[in-house]
Amino acid sequence: MKLQGVYTALVTPMTADGALDDKGLRRLVDMQVEAGIAGLVPVGTTGESPTLDGDECKRVIRIVVEQARGRVPVIAGAGSNCTSEAIEYARDAKEVGAAATLQVVPYYNKPTTLGILAHFRAIADAVDLPLIVYNIVGRTGKNVENPTMIELAGHRNIVGVKEASGDIGQIMDLIAKKPSAFSVLSGDDNLVFPIMALGGTGVISVASNLVPDQMVKLAEAALKGDWNAARSMHYALLPLFKSMFIETNPIPIKAAMAMKGMITESYRLPMCPMAPKNRESLQATLKEMKLL
Repeated sequence: MKLQGVYTALVTPMTADGALDDKGLRRLVDMQVEAGIAGLVPVGTTGESPTLDGDECKRVIRIVVEQARGRVPVIAGAGSNCTSEAIEYARDAKEVGAAATLQVVPYYNKPTTLGILAHFRAIADAVDLPLIVYNIVGRTGKNVENPTMIELAGHRNIVGVKEASGDIGQIMDLIAKKPSAFSVLSGDDNLVFPIMALGGTGVISVASNLVPDQMVKLAEAALKGDWNAARSMHYALLPLFKSMFIETNPIPIKAAMAMKGMITESYRLPMCPMAPKNRESLQATLKEMKLL
């Protein structure tokens, strides 16, 4: 599976009472596909997977697959810190038509290097579907070191990594040493430009929920080697990238989308609405960027 371009880490739209908004989700899928994104990633962190139960996750993935209608691949968030549960989620994702799964490094229980290797290999062995590792030490407490990642890359079903460690040195060395068929995607919008300049091939993006067309143009310029254009777009979008993490993701992106009338601003606890001062700051940024 070739991973290249912008894959949107979809928010999960909800009604005011916290129920899943199926119609709203279908609208978002169409908007994303029409904007030219390379793929969709439902029920990741941005999709509030920690507060969706297993049936709801499967339902969201199924709706996204149905609405995408084969126009773009769907990479389903299917991770867990329990290996058997991650296998079950991956099987569910395959059953409803996902093209691949995104598997986060086990969080909280903090496995050893051998445990990390065994976890991902067990999933990849059990479910014949491409698997993308999600390395985000800030949420999991465990970093996948490059020798471990390269070992994982040797498995036929482990095809890439969403790199959100924030460590450019680590990412650079991984790109230099990885097998040619293994893809490195940025997991941070503000690092798309430098990671692609180093040889990464795209991004799993939060900001593209709001500005898919602009993120697509940035990635396309980078893939063509038009670094002046890519750099210019990076700096034009940087205020938005920064504002997306003024509070914990996905609070700012859902607030921004609600300000634009794209979704109802609704979360499930422990996610909650933005603090008033941060909301004012976000709104000011969107206005300055002519997004409102």
